[in-house]
Amino acid sequence: MNNPKTNAPLLRPALTLFVLLAALTGAVYPLAVTGVAQAAFPQQAHGSLLMKDGRVIGSSLIGQHFSDPKYFWGRPSATAPRPYDATASGGSNQGPLNPALAEAVRSRIAALRAADPGSTAPLPADLVTASASGLDPHISPAGARWQAARVAQARALAPAQVEALIAQHTEGATLFGLMGEPRVNVLALNLALDALAKP
Repeated sequence: MNNPKTNAPLLRPALTLFVLLAALTGAVYPLAVTGVAQAAFPQQAHGSLLMKDGRVIGSSLIGQHFSDPKYFWGRPSATAPRPYDATASGGSNQGPLNPALAEAVRSRIAALRAADPGSTAPLPADLVTASASGLDPHISPAGARWQAARVAQARALAPAQVEALIAQHTEGATLFGLMGEPRVNVLALNLALDALAKP
């Protein structure tokens, strides 16, 4: 049987160590990391927020749903109950042989074709398939170019103007060009469109 008098000298250092480590890992470290992040990367530390007319309209890290023909449309989102819901991030988990996925892709193709019936070019895959997170804010440059004619017509812009905006907003591969693919941030591109030609 343990003797409380024997354990008493061990209790105080254990509690002291617990309090010190809790303060270090629960307060000092998070505050230090937050301070360094806000000093070195202020935009990213505040959520990579995008502003319009002095108010926050979104983040460059999370997609938004666009369905108006005068805007570029992003990748489909599989989050429920609404698209691009950051609290429900995740893919559909439907395999390539799942009939529900095939039907979803067919309906997305139909919507894109209906919005631009004059286009006969093949549709880039990223315009009809959701990303693993359901929040992807980017599309491929091919996906943006596929929509350029529709957006130019809806806004009465020259196609060359829209193509130039796509080129300006195409981001290259990351980590010195070694990782990832070129991509276009849909929200940033749509904001640039609004600045060029007020909707």
